[in-house]
Amino acid sequence: MVEPDTERGAMLRQEYLGQTSHIPWHDLQTYYAHGSVIWVAPGLDLVDVAVQLGLDNVARFQAWTEAGEVAPVSEQQALAWYETNEELRAVVAAPWVLVQHTKII
Repeated sequence: MVEPDTERGAMLRQEYLGQTSHIPWHDLQTYYAHGSVIWVAPGLDLVDVAVQLGLDNVARFQAWTEAGEVAPVSEQQALAWYETNEELRAVVAAPWVLVQHTKII
């Protein structure tokens, strides 16, 4: 028998994978103004973070937050992205928009 969280997690993963895309920062301004944009460190799997959010995995989010791997987008970061209209990888895990900077230098 498949555990409900495992089944739900698989369903959420497929849903979020289909919704993940690249988007310019200017298109995210409204969400940022509402405090809904969450930065995800490049070392994390963006879709996995969305899935854990969808599963309400508070312990995992607390660990990521304490490690500085997940946080609301800071004003300084938002301004830097605004000035360059940075393209970010993003996925909506309502009511949040998770973003990840994937630019290769």
